[in-house]
Amino acid sequence: MKSPCIDECGFDRRTGWCKGCGRTVQEVRGWRKAQPHQLRKISAELPRRLAKLERT
Repeated sequence: MKSPCIDECGFDRRTGWCKGCGRTVQEVRGWRKAQPHQLRKISAELPRRLAKLERT
């Protein structure tokens, strides 16, 4: 699965999510080694996380 990175990295201090893609530092670091089911689970969460970041 392709990385959701859009090269606009900057982590929100409150949530720990990247303001560009919505992943945590651990998720970014482990993306290439993660199992497909883990990637799908993370990817499914990203729209919700990004929407929450936009509201704050």
